[in-house]
Amino acid sequence: MARIDYDEDEHHDDSDENGSAPSWRRRLVTWALAAVGLGLGFLIPYTLYLNHEVGQRFGQLQWQIPTRVYARPLELAPGLALDPATLKTELDAASYREDGGERPGTYAREGGKFTIASRGFNDVDGVVQPRRIEVIVSGGRVAGVRDLTTRKAIRVARLDPARIATLYGQKQEERRLVRIEEVPELLVTGLQAVEDRDFNHHIGIDISGMIRAAFKNVAAGRAKQGASTLTQQLARSGLLGIGQEQTLTRKGKEIIYALLIEARYDKRTILEAYFNQVYLGQRGSQAIHGVAAASEFWFGRDLRDLNTEQVALLIGIVRGPSYYDPRRNPERALQRRNFVLGEMLETQLIKQEEYDRAIKAPLEITQNPGNIAANRFPAYVDLVRRQLARDYPADALAGAGLSVMSGMSPSAQAQAEGAVARTLKSLDNKRRPPLQSGLVVTDVHNGEVVAVVGSREFTQPGFNRAVEAQRPVGSLLKPFVYLLALARPSEFNLASWIDDSPVTVKLGRGRNWNPGNSDGRSHGLVRMVDALAMSYNQATVRIGMQVSPESIGELVQKLAGIQAPNNPSLILGAVDQSPYAMAQLYQFLASGGEVQPLHAVRGVLGADGKAVKRYDKEPAPAQEGDAIAARLITIALQQAVTNGTGRQLVGDGLGRLSPAGKTGTSNDGRDSWFAGWTGDHLAVIWVGNDQNQTTGLYGATGAMRVWSAIFSRLPTAPLKVTDKGLDWQSVIGTSTTDAACVGARRFPFVAGFAPQYAPCPEPQPEAGAEESGGGWRSWFGIGKDKDEPAREPAPSNNPPPPEQ
Repeated sequence: MARIDYDEDEHHDDSDENGSAPSWRRRLVTWALAAVGLGLGFLIPYTLYLNHEVGQRFGQLQWQIPTRVYARPLELAPGLALDPATLKTELDAASYREDGGERPGTYAREGGKFTIASRGFNDVDGVVQPRRIEVIVSGGRVAGVRDLTTRKAIRVARLDPARIATLYGQKQEERRLVRIEEVPELLVTGLQAVEDRDFNHHIGIDISGMIRAAFKNVAAGRAKQGASTLTQQLARSGLLGIGQEQTLTRKGKEIIYALLIEARYDKRTILEAYFNQVYLGQRGSQAIHGVAAASEFWFGRDLRDLNTEQVALLIGIVRGPSYYDPRRNPERALQRRNFVLGEMLETQLIKQEEYDRAIKAPLEITQNPGNIAANRFPAYVDLVRRQLARDYPADALAGAGLSVMSGMSPSAQAQAEGAVARTLKSLDNKRRPPLQSGLVVTDVHNGEVVAVVGSREFTQPGFNRAVEAQRPVGSLLKPFVYLLALARPSEFNLASWIDDSPVTVKLGRGRNWNPGNSDGRSHGLVRMVDALAMSYNQATVRIGMQVSPESIGELVQKLAGIQAPNNPSLILGAVDQSPYAMAQLYQFLASGGEVQPLHAVRGVLGADGKAVKRYDKEPAPAQEGDAIAARLITIALQQAVTNGTGRQLVGDGLGRLSPAGKTGTSNDGRDSWFAGWTGDHLAVIWVGNDQNQTTGLYGATGAMRVWSAIFSRLPTAPLKVTDKGLDWQSVIGTSTTDAACVGARRFPFVAGFAPQYAPCPEPQPEAGAEESGGGWRSWFGIGKDKDEPAREPAPSNNPPPPEQ
């Protein structure tokens, strides 16, 4: 009866007055089913959407990889001009460490003996394998190169190049991709031991770990411990667009992502993605992602070269790159590293002896991660960008993962920058406006640009004077006037007598041009070689009018693309050009008559390391006539250094290089120029003021001093001019004669075009007594360039007279 009453009461209590409404239990079930339906209706499509996102983003594994610009690889071969200090500069620039020379990227030094363990790399002509070599440097040259594996002498060894710039895309992310097999095993296992011991067994989330963390957090009354797996860390690392904010929505999304990643990909793929994506530091606007880039950033080492304590620190930094920053927080970072070492010992990844050694080691952090710098050499990289522009738009280069292999020599660049800084500082005074400089240094053998300085503030980007500054070149153009004359050997030779008396050139419409020498004097009849060496204007104008301004304009256009007005003033350099353009022009002379297009870029490698574009084509051999004419001009400009306007170089101790060079100065001393070359290098230098104010500097007192400062320290071969196609004869007057004749001078002639022979005349003063090249006038320095009058520095050890 009670049972029935209960049923009746129950039935009555659950009904409304009409007996037709559902019971409260039915409403609850309905609401629950509706909520589940709505949840599933949302969750299933949302999960499918996230699954699609994982497939697109993670499946493709595409990162924005910066394009990197590299210097040229140093080729070490017996006979190469080199000294120990310069070799060390090259090794330091390429982030080699003086650390035994056993592991790749290290070297050891004993005086002039270097043991170098090179790294393998990709170059424009293919893969260059790593090797251990011994290099002996002695007497300013490489005396020998030996492979330490085979113990045999080798012809040439190529060292991996320095990284000089990084061209980022929209994201300022520094990253170097690695495959999982390239990651040290201790880093792989150590990361799991510290961050996710169940990585190989869980499904993307660690449920037991989440429960343990929840209990600890509840007990602590705050979020004290997390339970994120490596897969969850990867999901929120930015690769899949999940932020770092601490919300339930983000956490839920992270968990779903982690489950989906684990369902779609194997553990190996997940780990490889993690090692390439993990955030491990910051330098300014550059975010350091991936263990390979972090290894360079923190240790200056290749990932493969890390030791136990460095691997431990890298793992420790994962927990908080800013909090455990070893440069800013070394004590905190050391504590974290030692904790990781303890975890490695506990999980038997390292032995007790290795733990005892590693725990005592310092952090070994490089204080200047130069190899990560966005642009260490802005003027040079500006030239690189300009030369790539026709093949690669700017947005196609940045973040494209390419490797641009340049021709820059770190040692030449360093010497050029130092020379500009030191020389301009020494020239600064209150009476002189602020000075600036631009210069280009090239390799005379192949046309590669090895150094560019666009400003005395050479680390700052901005106006690149080496390329953009257009300034009057003055006497720098004169050698090409003489080049055209010497190309007519039946009419001209270096022994030809040229009239250096006042000259008048009719310009038309009743106008005349009467150029004079800067010393205000005429020098009568002078040999052609002396007219060039002493830079006499009147003699040069006479020659220029005979070969014609039109021919001069055509020549400079052909050799360097210079567009110049075909008027008589062109003979004396009335044309505005940049140091780069003048370097292109002088490359013809320095290369021995070859037409070598200058190039800062040797080639471009794709992301796979294979060449996609090459610019380092072998120049065509010089035509015989061009080569002979270039040799004659080179000989004349060597005399300009020994006896002419560039003779201070001999006083500076550079006579050992037998350089050829030409000074240049524009009107009123506004622009100081010098172009000079050795057996290996050409350098063209401009010094002046950006507002075109008078500086009071001549070619020899400004730009040539920079040139001297460079080549006083930069190893380079002496300039040797071959006699091929030339016939050296002793000359008196207009005839060849015997070498024993009193007053005879030796001159080179184009073979077959030497003057007729005459026996020795009776001893008498030769017209050469008026020759600046060998007569009494040269003893007193009489006869100066338009650019370098008597106020130029005196040769040898005599101090220069005061400027006027």
